[in-house]
Amino acid sequence: MSYDNLSRGNRDAVKWGPLEIGDVVDVERLRSVLQHYRPIAVMHFSAYAYVGESVQKPLLYYRNNIGGSVALLQALVDCGPVPFVFSSSCATYGIPEAIPISENHPQRPISPYGFSKFAVEQMLGDLGTACQLPSVILRYFNAAGSDPENEIGEMHDPETHLIPLVLRAAQAGNPVNIFGTDYDTPDGTCIRDYVHVADIADAHVRALNYLLAGGKSCALNLANSQGYSVKEVIATAERVCNRAISVNVAARRPGDSPVLVGSALRALEVLGWRPRISKLENQIDDAWNWLRSR
Repeated sequence: MSYDNLSRGNRDAVKWGPLEIGDVVDVERLRSVLQHYRPIAVMHFSAYAYVGESVQKPLLYYRNNIGGSVALLQALVDCGPVPFVFSSSCATYGIPEAIPISENHPQRPISPYGFSKFAVEQMLGDLGTACQLPSVILRYFNAAGSDPENEIGEMHDPETHLIPLVLRAAQAGNPVNIFGTDYDTPDGTCIRDYVHVADIADAHVRALNYLLAGGKSCALNLANSQGYSVKEVIATAERVCNRAISVNVAARRPGDSPVLVGSALRALEVLGWRPRISKLENQIDDAWNWLRSR
């Protein structure tokens, strides 16, 4: 069963089981749905996820990401705690002190989005103690790619993620924006760690099975442990698409860290998880095939 208000989701993305329409801040609706279905576990993905927007509209993020999580967790505790897998983010770390970033790195988020994820992580820790709610927190680095079988892909409106923006620019022949070329990185542009969505999905299944088998609550990075700059992503997309992509240089966006590259050693130790589609070319190729199939 999926639960969504479809304000930023897509009905077509629900491939298995029924869809229940409802808002994540509506605790009564959530309680009713949980009582009806009696799930054996819950996965929580319901968050606004635009860093720049969170800086401009922090209350929107606090209401949905934090308030919605409070409502969901309240309903879940009322109906009986079950294993809980939470979609968190590397944005909780803020400006890294060391690369690659491990789970022991201090969490000092620099955007309302990052803070909202950090706040929910704190809630889960407290509920684990108070209500014996078992949880796995998965801190994504940059999700990338699309379903290799082209059944589902990125469908954001507005689109803010680099790879789909670059591919849309390649398809339409329009320039793509680079937000800042004066970072302390080899080519001056931000460096990110890209993880294929199929690998992220695999990690969630593993996390669920781990908890159902009695595993202890923990937080894990989902990372490729390899960083690529904005310029490297554009150059790779040009090779994959066999098209030139022009660029516009714009000012830095607030809330962006210069480098975010993670260590996934703990996910390997706990879940036996490692990225299978690790090459940036393959990630971009899957996303390009999805875009062209629409």
